[in-house]
Amino acid sequence: MTFDMVFPHGCYVVGEVEQVKDFDASTNGRFVQARDKQTGELVWQVAVMDADPTLKPAQKTVAVKILAPVQPAPPAPMAGLPFTPVEFDGISVTPYVNQAGRLAYSIRVREMRAPRTVGGRAAAQAKDAA
Repeated sequence: MTFDMVFPHGCYVVGEVEQVKDFDASTNGRFVQARDKQTGELVWQVAVMDADPTLKPAQKTVAVKILAPVQPAPPAPMAGLPFTPVEFDGISVTPYVNQAGRLAYSIRVREMRAPRTVGGRAAAQAKDAA
């Protein structure tokens, strides 16, 4: 999937990049970071706010899991903005049924970066489509 398919209005970092806990391997007092089952990469998580104006407030903040060997750094803040815009590459979205019995989605990415300019985004999409 492309970034524009998942976040057509863009998104903003609203939390810190954190380690994801492997609940099966961690024991009382011993934290073990989760690894992706397919790639073996460490799993990190960051909260982002979806800029879609049609979403209800409870739907705006989502967790994005990042697969990376070291802790990813969010883009530098932009002057005059209360939140830092961000884009992701290598996106996969997995649907699942949550504890409340509702359809939910797990978003996993390979890279977190600063947004491209409009022209840069269009050029990258054209390159990806070729």
